[in-house]
Amino acid sequence: MNANPPTFSYLKATQLEFTPANGIAVQFITYPDALTKKFSFSEKPLAVYEGETTLKARLKADKTSKPGTHNLSAKLRVQACDDKVCYAPGVIDLVVPVNIK
Repeated sequence: MNANPPTFSYLKATQLEFTPANGIAVQFITYPDALTKKFSFSEKPLAVYEGETTLKARLKADKTSKPGTHNLSAKLRVQACDDKVCYAPGVIDLVVPVNIK
């Protein structure tokens, strides 16, 4: 998958987007360092994620949030590549459990 940020502006970055709910909002998201890999279709190596990758999000619950487990909806936007081509971007729908104490 292309990293965030991607090597070229026309490539789509891996991007995590949360839908705020129940008084829980995203403060920021951090993306891991990318691997640099050479692909046959590009003269320049690309910044990518490979295998398992961890994205981290800092969330903040406001005073109206009730304690307990809440599920936040999220979308993971990705563009995968193999040795021959980068594919059309896609979206993976996620449900992220959040525990408010």
